[in-house]
Amino acid sequence: MSLTSSRPASTDVDLTVLDNAAWHALNHAHREFAEGSGAARRYRPDVSVFHATPDDEPASWDELYRATPPEESVVLFRALPLTPTDDWELQYSGPGFQLLFVADRAQPPALPATDPASGRAVRLRPLIDADIPAMTALVALTEPGPFRPRTIDLGGYVGIFHDDELVAMAGQRLRPPGFCEISAVCTHPSARRRGYASVVTLQVAAGIIDRGERPFLHLAASNTAAMAVYERIGFEVRTEVGFGVYRPLGANTDAAA
Repeated sequence: MSLTSSRPASTDVDLTVLDNAAWHALNHAHREFAEGSGAARRYRPDVSVFHATPDDEPASWDELYRATPPEESVVLFRALPLTPTDDWELQYSGPGFQLLFVADRAQPPALPATDPASGRAVRLRPLIDADIPAMTALVALTEPGPFRPRTIDLGGYVGIFHDDELVAMAGQRLRPPGFCEISAVCTHPSARRRGYASVVTLQVAAGIIDRGERPFLHLAASNTAAMAVYERIGFEVRTEVGFGVYRPLGANTDAAA
């Protein structure tokens, strides 16, 4: 499988939707995966961990609080500030970057027919439901970010195999209007230093561009090695983002009921 985008990435789009990409995705291309109403939305739990509100206003946090059972946590990820009301306990926070694809085209490098180090056959193909156990195992080993049993339903997943072993993959996640996020980019430790992360990232990017959308991705601020790879293949930093996990305090009887 080889795909080279034949059209440039779209530039006639509203970049501000990227500041709150999960919210705009849940109200646009991902409505079928959305739960909740009003100012409190989330992905179906078997698809993604993310929750979303339209803004950082106390009223939005209050609505999210009323919608969240006391035993659950919410996961928010956006460029907007994350300043919860006093009804929330912070469980985890981490800084990161949002990168936007700025190259004219996505051109994945060609793969060799055989891996020189192992002698095993190398092939690239779309990932399907039968691959989910291998995908889940690779994610558990490499920890590229949140991944759920039906994350594959978000589309665009491709993988590189050594014989029948999945050794690298990437796919799509958030889809705000005009854009599509590349996510779950990971490579098995035994298959690193072969450029596979670049191949799968550009493969997914090419499909996004051919659909008339613009690729973007997110990266932990500490992951400087991946930053160098992404910048080399056509991404640049657009903004800083915040990732936060919060638990509702108190009885929260509205959600419990």
